[in-house]
Amino acid sequence: MTRTVLIAGAHGQVGQHITELLGESEHTARAMVRDDSQTDEMADLGGEPVVADLTGDVDHAAEGCDAILFAAGSGGEDVYGVDRDGAINLIDAAGDAGVDRFVMLSSMGADDPAAGPDALEDYLTAKAEADEYLRQSGLDHTIVRPGELTNDSGVGTIEIGEDIGLDAGDIPREDVARTLVATLDYDALIGETFEILSGDEPIGEALEWFCSQ
Repeated sequence: MTRTVLIAGAHGQVGQHITELLGESEHTARAMVRDDSQTDEMADLGGEPVVADLTGDVDHAAEGCDAILFAAGSGGEDVYGVDRDGAINLIDAAGDAGVDRFVMLSSMGADDPAAGPDALEDYLTAKAEADEYLRQSGLDHTIVRPGELTNDSGVGTIEIGEDIGLDAGDIPREDVARTLVATLDYDALIGETFEILSGDEPIGEALEWFCSQ
């Protein structure tokens, strides 16, 4: 099934990988960026740029989309304004636009922010509240929670589970992007929340295993 997929946070490190992956696929990658100066870069990666700020009007970005991959983040500078409220803003826009699917890049530890490192508690709280808003939105959604992100080259294999553990390892951003894109092919993942780290299972096989549980 060919989809028009909006990538929120397309200029970010995970978002650029997503844009390139979708740009090479049969899908149409709509790359959402905050600044006109970023549009040429998105086009070079295979995306159709759309300028929109998560803290403002994003309705035009969601219009005509079949799915949204939310990979945006504040980098710790405005976790409640971007990671929570920005996500909620786009979730509302998706509902108004009739978007079929919403895939959220969350974080391992968002299920219990107080148990994580003190420096991450606000971030994990913001992600947890955005995740819960998505669950209550009525949208067909999937929430993906990776562990610590690295810039290592992706290898296409992961570990997947409902509760792997916050200190169990890390995962390349490229493999996170591959997993987010792959979830679009699995209707059985609608309504699911799962964690991922680097592992030994090819991404497709790992997702199929999780769907069968």
